[in-house]
Amino acid sequence: MTDLQWGIIGLGNIAHDFAESFDQTTSKLTACASRTLEKAETFAKQFHLPKAYGSYEELLADEDISIIYIAVPNRQHYQHIKQALEAGKHVLCEKAITMDFAELQSVIELAQQKQLILAEAMTIFNMPLYQELHDLIASGRLGKLKMIQAPFGSYKDPDPTNRFFNPELAGGALLDIGTYAVSFARWFLTEQPEVIASTMVPFSTGVDEQSITILRNKKNELATVSLTFQAKMPKKGIVAFENGYLTIDDYPRADKAELIFNDGTKESIESGFTSNAINYEIENMVQMVKGEIPNKSLFFTKDVIEILDHMQQKWQSEK
Repeated sequence: MTDLQWGIIGLGNIAHDFAESFDQTTSKLTACASRTLEKAETFAKQFHLPKAYGSYEELLADEDISIIYIAVPNRQHYQHIKQALEAGKHVLCEKAITMDFAELQSVIELAQQKQLILAEAMTIFNMPLYQELHDLIASGRLGKLKMIQAPFGSYKDPDPTNRFFNPELAGGALLDIGTYAVSFARWFLTEQPEVIASTMVPFSTGVDEQSITILRNKKNELATVSLTFQAKMPKKGIVAFENGYLTIDDYPRADKAELIFNDGTKESIESGFTSNAINYEIENMVQMVKGEIPNKSLFFTKDVIEILDHMQQKWQSEK
């Protein structure tokens, strides 16, 4: 299993980033598929892939391919995860992995039945910095966790036809940038929180344009998640403890954090490289497929999708 082969389903911008970043010694990116052979061949030529398919079914029938990377729009994730698993392929799917918790539970059960690995391409669960911070917190130096702040604001051209605001393509801030913010909060919370309050302002198409959410678990750890598609906000995560706090700039692919103690002393923590974010996802996926590490990230993914469900339920109750 030293030459595991990958195939890509969906050839949009994130698939280009994936192929351009792919730099591994224990697996190879060898195939891609699109709904048109011409598009697949253009992609394959650009990234020097030996195989291009004009349908997703042809790629899934390729017995040489062990792992499928799914990069289609959010609303199509469930369908293609299910098809890939049924074809006997391990799956790494872009975030948000599914539209809701029911879809996720369904494909998790299928993956278990097939004895296959299913994981979400969430950088926060794969960046080395976050594991190092987990170990630091476990050492007890910071004391008990008290509060987390996870803002994410990105200005998008207010065009109702683009994917960010198109309900047919599962638009809205929550399933795009919100997954990062909630994943950040859940990574540090010591147990699953409840959605205490959440309010949303819709775009003209009805999808969520901005929202604020308060999370709280049974240990009284609090987190706030602030999202918007019509204003820039620094992606600066703050994790506050009894003895000090962490600040993490550009937290989705962070490779450094600053620790500030209550007496004002500071420490810098660095681990990994932001530029290698996609490769960490690939490397961890291969190790999970080989049985070298457990699939820990799926535990957090399940919790995050459940939180997103509860946020949307709060929004429905506002109407």
